[in-house]
Amino acid sequence: MRALSLDEANRIIAATFAAATKYKCRPMSAIILDAGGRVKAFQKQDNASMLRFEVCYGKAYASLALGRPSKLVLQKADEKPLFMRSIENLADYPLFLEGGGQLVRDPSGEVIAAIGVTGDVNEMDDICAIAGIHAVGLCADCDFFDNPEMMRALSIHKSAPLIDPRPKAAAGKAAAKKSSAAASVRRNGSRNGGATVKSGP
Repeated sequence: MRALSLDEANRIIAATFAAATKYKCRPMSAIILDAGGRVKAFQKQDNASMLRFEVCYGKAYASLALGRPSKLVLQKADEKPLFMRSIENLADYPLFLEGGGQLVRDPSGEVIAAIGVTGDVNEMDDICAIAGIHAVGLCADCDFFDNPEMMRALSIHKSAPLIDPRPKAAAGKAAAKKSSAAASVRRNGSRNGGATVKSGP
């Protein structure tokens, strides 16, 4: 098994935080666990609240424990609560059942680490975590969704695409679309000598 280096772990976290800045996320914290569940690196941004280490750890550990992103571990808990209670009794560490935990895979699909991110809504935690993984040339589960054979061989579970759910982000996209449409109307109007083109009788 290829081990994740400390340099790679720190670069993943740095890229995760860079993505958080790009998407205007709240202060984030991120942890990298090696494939055996031991801490490789952890950082917490300024103004992040307490217990972020524990939350990050629980997300990453949940991903390793069940071999899937932590949001799918939460889904499993909803579907089979008795099974998950048994898993929690067997686990060496607490599982935190929220989005933000992702497996880190090499290009062949082997799990070499996990990342746990917390600070914003679950979807943004996941989006930033995946950006961090990609920054060092490694893969998340979603990178194999187009290859059913590899998904089966690697026991990867498909999930819905990640979308920024924050109201401001949705409003910003709507405003951008409206602005683009208005600009198109202005351009078309100028090409027609400023005349308004009507359709129908």
